[in-house]
Amino acid sequence: MQVIIFSALLMVAAAQEFYVPPYAQDTGYLLEEPMYNDEHAFTSDGETEPLFGVHPRFRREVSIDPKTGDLTADHKMDNGRVFGTVGSNDAGLFGKAGYEHNIFDDARGKMDAQAFGTRTLGPYGDSSALGGALKWRDDHAQASFDINKQVHGPTSWTAAGGGHWPVGKNGDFGLEGTYSRMAGMNDYGGRAVYNYRW
Repeated sequence: MQVIIFSALLMVAAAQEFYVPPYAQDTGYLLEEPMYNDEHAFTSDGETEPLFGVHPRFRREVSIDPKTGDLTADHKMDNGRVFGTVGSNDAGLFGKAGYEHNIFDDARGKMDAQAFGTRTLGPYGDSSALGGALKWRDDHAQASFDINKQVHGPTSWTAAGGGHWPVGKNGDFGLEGTYSRMAGMNDYGGRAVYNYRW
């Protein structure tokens, strides 16, 4: 039920940007809908403009994944963005919404913090989760910490970090490591790689 409500709210918000009303006469557009069955209004320079169309901001902020059919909304703000997704996967129908904030982006690198909530309706039961992430990167290294708490369920988290450094003119060395904990089980891994460009 919560996914349906979330989907309806997302659609209502999107619909506000979907309808583009005709502009006033002083801008060169017709004030009233044309009497013919064409969905275009003539501008002052003789060209046609769609009477009903998709607002450019709507096209930028809402998209549909052609492979999965997931509907995603992404609204950018001064130092962050608000995002939401409605779709389906192997677990069932899901809705996800959250906020990402840029803490800094300067000589120290770029650091972003994210908080989100998800709701899943599946054949084996429904679930809700809250989560957050902290991500940092610069020109040579990156690190992240993700935590996810299922409502009335376990908490899982993952920490990852790595970097790459130039070696000589044509080579670079990379090192990565991960550590995660879920339902009392630990998992970790690492990788080192050397690349040489001929």
